[in-house]
Amino acid sequence: MESLDLVVLSDALQWRAAGHAVTLVTVVQTWGSAPRPPGALLAVRDDGVVSGSVSGGCVEDDLIARTRASFAAAAGSASPLPALIAYGVTREEASRFGLPCGGTLRLVQEPLLDSHWIAQLLQWTGAHQLVARTLTLATGDVQLGQAVRGQAMQFDGATLTTVFGPRWRLLLIGAGQLSQAVAQMAAMLDFDVLVCDPREGYAPGPATAAACGRRLPGMPDDVVRELVPDAHTAVVALTHDPKLDDMALIEALQSEAFYVGALGSRANQQKRKQRLAEHFDLSEQALARLHGPVGLDLGARTPAEIAVSIVAQIVQVRNRPTDAGAGDTFTAP
Repeated sequence: MESLDLVVLSDALQWRAAGHAVTLVTVVQTWGSAPRPPGALLAVRDDGVVSGSVSGGCVEDDLIARTRASFAAAAGSASPLPALIAYGVTREEASRFGLPCGGTLRLVQEPLLDSHWIAQLLQWTGAHQLVARTLTLATGDVQLGQAVRGQAMQFDGATLTTVFGPRWRLLLIGAGQLSQAVAQMAAMLDFDVLVCDPREGYAPGPATAAACGRRLPGMPDDVVRELVPDAHTAVVALTHDPKLDDMALIEALQSEAFYVGALGSRANQQKRKQRLAEHFDLSEQALARLHGPVGLDLGARTPAEIAVSIVAQIVQVRNRPTDAGAGDTFTAP
């Protein structure tokens, strides 16, 4: 799931509320060098306006034309049902649509007749839940249910189950120059960036406030505790002040955060781990989760280079395969 797909669903919901006919298109299978992964979404409005993509631009024009024709043909007739579409089945067709390396796409085209499930799905993902959506092609029926982190899209030709979840969150402890660089890079990767720094001297100015992430008031350990980090949350301590970093790390290391990191040299990290173990009774298992020194070893020196190493490591850890069935559970608010 990409948060872009949630944007696509939000656009589709707004279009339906405004009286437009809408079709959803989902990538269900790819062969060769396909530009978009299974599960990628495209919404096509009756006037040809689109949100999202399924091929990076290769087949969208044809899909728009095909969808608008189906809207015209369906006027006054029975409600259309979902259908399968394939592009690039032959070498000639792959070349005509510009699919790289002879790639092939198999798509499900789904007229959006009932949008109530979208509102429910967006409500649950907004509450940081993972949701599985199952579409029955023979009837167009949609069901929402529980999903777990690592669960993949499934398609058996009759039913399509896709997983939608919350945006990935990044909580930064500290609002200095390095934190600003990390926040900007993480925002470009679509992280919801949150920043906590109780030090008055580090309040962002008007020129940098918008690029520094959303500021959370309070002491770092209280903020981490109230945030309740889950398997879609990373926490990085960047103040270089043990009074602030350590208390936040204690809470983060005992949470479900998928990534916890702290700035500091190897010697300082060793001292930190000894301190946390001796004075705060953190287990070896909890301490082993701490990435410190934070970031990949790129030989980074400047704040921007260090930020690259930190964000790269967060993405690396996030993208590691996880066992389906572990991690998040679903509870309807």
